[in-house]
Amino acid sequence: MATLKEVSENQLAQIKDYIESIKYGSVNIIIQDGKIIQIDKSEKIRL
Repeated sequence: MATLKEVSENQLAQIKDYIESIKYGSVNIIIQDGKIIQIDKSEKIRL
């Protein structure tokens, strides 16, 4: 079982901003060794 790591306030704020800024799409959080190493935002535009 992986050990619990702390998530910084900055990381949480960035994830929250990404979620609030898109209407259609996804937010991907990449974790390695129990730490967030990358946050991706993919936005779809509906025509």
